[in-house]
Amino acid sequence: MAEYSFWSLLKGALNGQSHWQPTWRKATPKPYYDAVIVGGGHGLATVYYLAKLHGLCNIALLEKSHLGSGNIGRNTTIVRSNYLLHGNGPFYEQSMRLWRELSKDLNYNVMFSSRGVLNLAHSPEQMDRFARRGNMMRARGTKSELLNRDDVKNKLPFLDFSDTARFPIAGGLLQPDAGNARHDAVAWGYAHAADRLGVDIIEHCEVTDIIREGDSVVGVKTTLGDIKSPKVGLALAGRTSILTNHIGLNLPIESHLLQACVSESIKPFLDMVVTFGAGHFYISQSNKGGMVFGGDLDGYNSYAAKGNLPMINHVAAIGVSMLPGLSRLKLLRHW
Repeated sequence: MAEYSFWSLLKGALNGQSHWQPTWRKATPKPYYDAVIVGGGHGLATVYYLAKLHGLCNIALLEKSHLGSGNIGRNTTIVRSNYLLHGNGPFYEQSMRLWRELSKDLNYNVMFSSRGVLNLAHSPEQMDRFARRGNMMRARGTKSELLNRDDVKNKLPFLDFSDTARFPIAGGLLQPDAGNARHDAVAWGYAHAADRLGVDIIEHCEVTDIIREGDSVVGVKTTLGDIKSPKVGLALAGRTSILTNHIGLNLPIESHLLQACVSESIKPFLDMVVTFGAGHFYISQSNKGGMVFGGDLDGYNSYAAKGNLPMINHVAAIGVSMLPGLSRLKLLRHW
């Protein structure tokens, strides 16, 4: 990756970065690919590993808007593997191994931060469940620490530890090497690396239908024209079921919105991710100083990208009950 001095960055800022090269090509669709992946979120990782691990480079990624405009740019950035069930734990722990080396692997800084993820407990019974989960984590080689109430108070004294707290804090389970990563940087990093391997990344190219010959899929119809391919992968989250309906394939996939918010920037004071299940709330502080937090699901299926004001009010109220100081902050945006 190129390195820039202060003066070169200043020069670039003053001349509009006219000499800077895009981090990936603005590819034009070819009439044929060995494989086409639809969706510029998880699809970015898909094309990268297809090219890197399987040598499949005549492939295209199709995104109807710009990269990072969908779910990959609309999350609260948390990365963790603190799961109880055997089917979940090893899967997410392998993901954590990839995260720890991802910036090096992609040759692009995805801003992964191992700041720790703390799940708060609110009763002795929940502490027992966290002890079991922590034991399961350690048995498969995942770090965990069971913290009592005083341990949590020493780390996070600004939480509500009063006798009148709506959700009394009994302790918590900490995964010290979990954390978060900047979502848009992850998208740009995968695009940067996939492009270097020859993958065509085609933005503003919406797939409108799937082309079939008999029972075989042979390509896709897009707003930029037809593209033929014997293999089509759909990485569209809940919208996958909408596209497959065109070929009579009904998938049991629904899209339910999680509400998320970010506040105005303040001085650093929260150095980890904190979650609590009693209110389904989680919060961290971004590198820019904003408090990034999220919470409950809307109670219906939706493909909207905007926040739902009643649920935003609920999430904010839950956050203030855990961290009273949030009430003094202005909400910058929500989605």
